[in-house]
Amino acid sequence: MGKQGRRRSGVAVLALAWALAGTGPAMAQEAPQSADAAPESTAPQDIIVTAQRRSQSLQDVPVTVTVFGAEEIQQARIQSVSDVVTRTPGLSFDAFPPSQPRLAVRGIGSSDRGAAGDPSSAVFLDEVYLGRPAAVAFDAFDLERIEVLKGPQGTLFGRNVVGGAVNVITRRPDPTRIDAQAEVTYGNFDRLDGAGFLNLPIGDRGAIRVSGAYRSHDGYVYNPNLRRHVDDEDRLSGRFQFLAEPTDTLRVHFTLDATRDRATGPAQHVLDIDPGDPLSAGYTVDRNPNRTYGSEVGFQDRDTVGVRGEIAWDSPFATVTFLGSFRDLDYRNSYDFDGNQPPANLINISGGEAEQSELSSQEIRLSSLPGSTINWVFGFFHYHQDVVRQDVFTLDTPFVAPIPLTDIYDQDARLDSIAVFGDVTVPLSDQFELVGGVRYSRDDKTYRVRNTRGDVPLRGDEFFDVTPRSDWDDVTWRGGVNFKPTGDHLFYALVSRGFKSGGFQDTPSSAADALTPFDPETAIQYEVGQKSRLFGGKLIWNNTLYWLDYKDLQTRQAQPDGSILTNNAGRATIKGYETQLTARPFGGLTLSAAYAYTDARFDEFDDAGVDRSGNRISRTPRHKVTVSPSYSLAIGGVEATIAADYRYESLIFDDNSNEPPEIRPATHFVDARIVLENIADRFSLSVWGKNLTDERTRIFQAIFLGANFGTYNPPRTFGATLGWKY
Repeated sequence: MGKQGRRRSGVAVLALAWALAGTGPAMAQEAPQSADAAPESTAPQDIIVTAQRRSQSLQDVPVTVTVFGAEEIQQARIQSVSDVVTRTPGLSFDAFPPSQPRLAVRGIGSSDRGAAGDPSSAVFLDEVYLGRPAAVAFDAFDLERIEVLKGPQGTLFGRNVVGGAVNVITRRPDPTRIDAQAEVTYGNFDRLDGAGFLNLPIGDRGAIRVSGAYRSHDGYVYNPNLRRHVDDEDRLSGRFQFLAEPTDTLRVHFTLDATRDRATGPAQHVLDIDPGDPLSAGYTVDRNPNRTYGSEVGFQDRDTVGVRGEIAWDSPFATVTFLGSFRDLDYRNSYDFDGNQPPANLINISGGEAEQSELSSQEIRLSSLPGSTINWVFGFFHYHQDVVRQDVFTLDTPFVAPIPLTDIYDQDARLDSIAVFGDVTVPLSDQFELVGGVRYSRDDKTYRVRNTRGDVPLRGDEFFDVTPRSDWDDVTWRGGVNFKPTGDHLFYALVSRGFKSGGFQDTPSSAADALTPFDPETAIQYEVGQKSRLFGGKLIWNNTLYWLDYKDLQTRQAQPDGSILTNNAGRATIKGYETQLTARPFGGLTLSAAYAYTDARFDEFDDAGVDRSGNRISRTPRHKVTVSPSYSLAIGGVEATIAADYRYESLIFDDNSNEPPEIRPATHFVDARIVLENIADRFSLSVWGKNLTDERTRIFQAIFLGANFGTYNPPRTFGATLGWKY
């Protein structure tokens, strides 16, 4: 979509937002504030999470969880999964291309985007598993919270995940009140954002909620060859929800959501060359993050629509819940991989993917009623996935051949997954609880891959069209003990096992490779933790020590013929320490800080004949720190908040070889904002800046054909957001 078309979409959303604002005074009156209202507490608010499939205080959950609440999401401009990653110790991701994020939790992640692969760490949207990287497309406006669960989630959540899970929870319709909100943002790079929601009760027992958001900015990187900018954004998303409670024991919740993404890029750069490779003569190094020389603008187009339905009934002995979902994904991208600079410019490497996926799931579970002495849940889960995908890779250089060489892989994968699970927490006394859970999973995959298109293949002369099939099953579990000497302290010890099924190659170089599956990977985590409220709740301090035994890692490895295959690496040990602290020493001042130490190393790793045992796992910083101070005060009825976010990440290896130049130096990022709320009772104004020091670092890099290519993070951005609340 062109810039003019983007603006038309943006104006439409902004018009809706301000239409909502205009209806405010006529819809209801603001409740008067009691003169006897209690003064604001200096204790941090209790955070409610659903990490164990029931509502609990974060301080009572024996799992390491990082939580972002609704206010923080809005004020800190957390809008996508990348914003969650940068603020969460122990969480990282591969950002190439940005429209296909691949997460890693505590060093456990996957670089495989093929039709027959699975993520090692996953994203769930309102408990619905998003099984494809490109399906992780949502806008963070009108969310209740985002929970990041660390470690294997092998008993409770949808499909098994080995590393961890990001749970995105939207705000549900509220039958008790009329509510609405709108905001508009303008910033540098011609940023124009608009968002709004409207909540309307239907009678006494129902409500609808409509949310919409538009995000856009011009490109961050200029291409002198094409005389235009790339790496822009144009995203339109919406969500419709219906909630009904026909009786005191029956609840029905329906959601329809859709996202439309259009973007150029990504902007690639020649970061380093290998003088020992003859092809290096065809490249010119250019590390200017604001400039690229790609021969095409590129595009990243994504459309996704999802439907979710939930029915919950409180029977006399348990709550019976049915959860069903369907999601359709249409994704296409095309890019210049090298971004090479003239006058050399003798090598053009390009590629792209096209994917159409259908994801559906059904879950039925029985869980204990709220207030039960023993908390338990049992259920059955079914997941089905159809993926039709095409990967195209082209090399055009006279150094290799007089005509372009092309690899085209057509993939058609079908996955059918079932699981039965149970989890229980049993009190032994007022201070001790036992926790246990088990899950049986079975995955069946049928896969067809062919490279029959393309007259001259880039690698070899073998053409094939094969249809392998395989299935995998496993039993995962968790068990532990909780000790609460007082209501303010929790100590726990937990052992958990996660499983990720095997799969098939996305771009095999031969029929034999295509027919041979790679094996499942498993992880067993040993974790001890402590969660405490101190000084009357003014200080919350949580600590975790863990040890992960990670086996049969699915890693991407370059082969002697130039192909890249997913193989099982052997085993690794990951050990670490995480701490989270929130302090509110006096009214108005809040300090949040978190630190993660992660030592993730291969114990056994044969990398295409090279012994990499002892190497660090890629994309895993040893140290990650976040510090977020804020101070609020009242000025003539207006509440003013000054806040900042500092993030530090130590050196990262982008490849399991741990060899230069695929190394990211340590980084320091600073965001800040000034927020004025209750302006004329209903308005707010936020002046914000992200990456204020204009730190530029490599967020993706890869060595190929004599050079190291990569992309950079966004530059400094700033702007102002005007908001209105009903």
